[in-house]
Amino acid sequence: MSDIKLPICQDDEAPKPSRLLGARHLQFFLMSFTLVIFFGMRTALSVGIIAMIEENPPSPDIPTYPEWTGTDTILSSFFWGYLVTQIVAGQLSEYFGAKWFLVGTMLLGSVFNVLIPVLASCWGSGGVILCRVVQGLAQGFLYPCILNIVSKWTPLFERSRVSSFVYGGASVGIVTSMPLTGAIAGSTWGWPVACYLYGGLGVLWTAIFAVFAADSPATHRCVSTEERLYIESSTCVNKNCTKKIPTPWKSIFLSLPMWAIFVASCGASWGSFTLLTEIPSYMDNIMDFNISENSQLSALPYVALLLAGLIGAPIADKLITNEIFTIDTTRKVFTSLGCFVPAVALISLGFIDSTQKDVATGLLVMAVGSSAFTQCGYLVNPIDLSPNHAGTITGIVNCFSTIFSILGPLSVEFLGDDKKDPTLWWNVFRLAAGIYIACGLFYMFFGSGKTQEWNEDPEEQQAKKRISEKEQKTEVYVIDS
Repeated sequence: MSDIKLPICQDDEAPKPSRLLGARHLQFFLMSFTLVIFFGMRTALSVGIIAMIEENPPSPDIPTYPEWTGTDTILSSFFWGYLVTQIVAGQLSEYFGAKWFLVGTMLLGSVFNVLIPVLASCWGSGGVILCRVVQGLAQGFLYPCILNIVSKWTPLFERSRVSSFVYGGASVGIVTSMPLTGAIAGSTWGWPVACYLYGGLGVLWTAIFAVFAADSPATHRCVSTEERLYIESSTCVNKNCTKKIPTPWKSIFLSLPMWAIFVASCGASWGSFTLLTEIPSYMDNIMDFNISENSQLSALPYVALLLAGLIGAPIADKLITNEIFTIDTTRKVFTSLGCFVPAVALISLGFIDSTQKDVATGLLVMAVGSSAFTQCGYLVNPIDLSPNHAGTITGIVNCFSTIFSILGPLSVEFLGDDKKDPTLWWNVFRLAAGIYIACGLFYMFFGSGKTQEWNEDPEEQQAKKRISEKEQKTEVYVIDS
């Protein structure tokens, strides 16, 4: 029995790294910048579609398609593929490692981004939809694989900061993509150049990622022993890279804390992706901004999202490390802020007209920016519940919540055809606010920050049980003596 090695999860016993920056920080940067590139790629079409259907482009050499209808369908088609690969991605990353799946899918998504102008000219809107579906299939690997790697590289008391930094890459991608795409689409270069730019960046970044990324400290060539011990002593994650822990499917699906993450994710997906895809349209049709102003102002809420995430993360970690709040309470507080504040802002938007452009912009900034607090809430919560199965949990959650990412933007089309009608937008915002509130309340009641029993290998659980029973028998024998 003495040769059985059990995971060490006592953070106060963890050795401290001697260097301020280590191998783990490079991995966090790689994960974050991956989201910068590929969220930028994902978002670019939300602005580019406006230029694609223009009747009078900046140059007669730029191809446009004013006859296209159903642009909301084109934008939502990304998620048709996105939901398919989520659970598969989580499983594959846990059993075989996440790195090379990320490399392959990033390369695939980049190539199809380059193909958007080509297939648009050949097959019309159907060609664009095909490219977006394939990109969705590829990017379905992003979050499960990234969270799998992050769970293996992140010490317990750094989780909120690391999560915010990594997920903040998505905000940076959106912030840079919207004005950049708007500037390119509004120039004589035209919208196709934005597709080529992001596709080329994606290919280049994939090569860099392939060289420097690693699945875990155990597989990294240059991580110091000191840093590796510091990380592994507090992650409660499987250190045996050759032995794979079986996925406890029944326990996962019967876990109320997992369902709390799922419901919170559904609400946030509906609200955030409705705003992500429709803010440019709202700014164009209701606020009457031109495409250059539109793209810049549409990006402003995501600047707030980035800043709020960077401010909230160290606060969340301090609340936990100083034992002001438990992990459980901290996750619930930040998830509540990320759901209820956007709901209030969206309801308020329904009372704003085109003469109050500054107020409308401020409320959009508030709605999107405050949602960053979920990065310290339910988004990092899978690592709390089960570091060993965080990728699979994220895959399950993202798979089904992606349905809400599809339905959110499509609700605009369902609620009305006239995007210049303020009543349409009032109904869109009110519906999103109601979903935010309902899902936030569910998480408050049923969320948890405790590591679940099914996180561990069943064999290790049995070994712990046998050791505990042996110790109890020894104590009884000593007392009897």
